[in-house]
Amino acid sequence: MKLISNPQNPFLSDQRELLEPAPQVDTDVYEEETGSILSRNDSPDLPFRWSVNPYRGCFHACAYCYARPSHEYWGFGAGTDFESKLIVKPNAAEALRTAFMKPSWKGELVVFSGNTDCYQPLEAIHELTRSCLGVCAEFRNPVTIITKSALIQRDLDILKTLNEQAWVRVYFSIPFAENDIARKVEPQTPSITKRFEAMTHLAQAGISTHVFIAPVIPGLNDHDIPSILRRAKEAGAKDASYILLRLNGNVEMVFLERMAQAFPDRIKKIINRLKEVRGGTLTEKKFFKRHQGQGSTWNAIQQLFDTAYRKAGFPLEPDQPIPHTFQRPGHPQQQSLF
Repeated sequence: MKLISNPQNPFLSDQRELLEPAPQVDTDVYEEETGSILSRNDSPDLPFRWSVNPYRGCFHACAYCYARPSHEYWGFGAGTDFESKLIVKPNAAEALRTAFMKPSWKGELVVFSGNTDCYQPLEAIHELTRSCLGVCAEFRNPVTIITKSALIQRDLDILKTLNEQAWVRVYFSIPFAENDIARKVEPQTPSITKRFEAMTHLAQAGISTHVFIAPVIPGLNDHDIPSILRRAKEAGAKDASYILLRLNGNVEMVFLERMAQAFPDRIKKIINRLKEVRGGTLTEKKFFKRHQGQGSTWNAIQQLFDTAYRKAGFPLEPDQPIPHTFQRPGHPQQQSLF
């Protein structure tokens, strides 16, 4: 990796909204020439195998981010380093094209991003996600995008192409109903209002959008579920899902410290509720158990979601399989003889 000594000022970009308040630490940006951009997921409780992460670390600074410990593998910390020591992969699109050209690649779903937000503010400058999506459109490879950013609207042209010639779905991560609460937990993300506006824009353009209430933090945002679902449906979301807060590794220390500062009057309640749904502990590492809770408090949250889901008008229908649309440029698919 090499340090970018003087990166372009992101506040001067006409493609980036002003985020307030300003970050509390200086931001350093590093470049990494990646050998492989496709990350393989072997976790049996996640519904995808392959993901693309054009960036390491995330400026959004969400206190609960499960990806924080991954920054420790690069000699950084899981706290302020995670949102201030950021790594870009300038050859991401080239590496993705190389991967798609290999005979072993069969056109499976690719998720942007499995680790950090692929539309964090750095994307306004480097456009790595846009370039990678362009490769996916070129090869007609199915794509899922998970983001908190309104910047995704910039790439509506590529999303439309993917929607017409392949398959694309966008999940907007919206765990809070109120901007002021969200700002304390997700200090450098676009507002909840802007996320719903972006959802509306994409849905009106025919892009399949979903709302992802992630994470549910018992004692803090569980009561927001009905409002989020109602607003998401009004914004054109096709479906909704949720996941319980997971405090893996040093995320626990970062989360508890920041919540104590932001919500001194609620921190005890948050801790107690977490222990209730985690069987007396604050986290769970076992597959198939780490994303959901147990006990009466968790049952109440599940019932709240189910009731609000139906009331909002979301369809109770099974999801359709992802079509196989992958095609290498210059290699038209062979027509079936039967």
